[in-house]
Amino acid sequence: MAEKPALLLLPNLLGDHKHHQVFLPASVDKAVQTLDGLIAESDPAGRRFLGRFETKKPLRDMPIAVFDEKTPTSHLDFLLDPMKKGERWGYVSDAGLPCIADPGAKLVRRARTLGIPIQAFVGPSAIALALMLSGLPGQRFMFHGYLDKEPDMRKKEIAKLEKTAKADKVTQIFIETPYRNRHLLETLLSTLSDKTWLCVAWELTMPDQGILSQPVSVWKKSPLPNLDKRNAIFLFSSDI
Repeated sequence: MAEKPALLLLPNLLGDHKHHQVFLPASVDKAVQTLDGLIAESDPAGRRFLGRFETKKPLRDMPIAVFDEKTPTSHLDFLLDPMKKGERWGYVSDAGLPCIADPGAKLVRRARTLGIPIQAFVGPSAIALALMLSGLPGQRFMFHGYLDKEPDMRKKEIAKLEKTAKADKVTQIFIETPYRNRHLLETLLSTLSDKTWLCVAWELTMPDQGILSQPVSVWKKSPLPNLDKRNAIFLFSSDI
């Protein structure tokens, strides 16, 4: 029996693990075997993802369509056209869950408008894992992506987020490019109040995973972790 056409939202690993089965459920293996093609952020990333699984066709024959933050909205129908014609395609981010901290939402929204069935699969999320490991309140939280690059604006943004965290009892979460991790951490420590709890998690699920979660007053008295060229995520909360 032929598989029904659909857009499958597939999780990816957070790092280059040898055995994907440790982090991805067996349902992902089964789903990938049904794919006619894959939408990914780049051709190499897509083929690297598919190379971990058994596929319907040889890997070299599997079509990869590129979709990233620069893809114009006018291209969405072209990307979704194979599904309208009866095929099953997957959508995968470079790491973690699709549509979380990536542009996939507009692809899914257009697929819904066109009546294309969509299925999502569970997998690792740096945001969720960091929140779970942090010990910070998880009842209310906000993910902000990247903060402002300009130093003065970034300090003002952090101060505003801290005020909101205290007033609304919400945990604030954000990320940074690896080469600016140290600068962001130093800005956080010079801006946040001593009683605010700050958590930094890096290389989650990897052998060199690390996480520190403690009041800013303790951070200021301790050696700072080496975050250079590491994937890190930052969280803070005043509701402790």
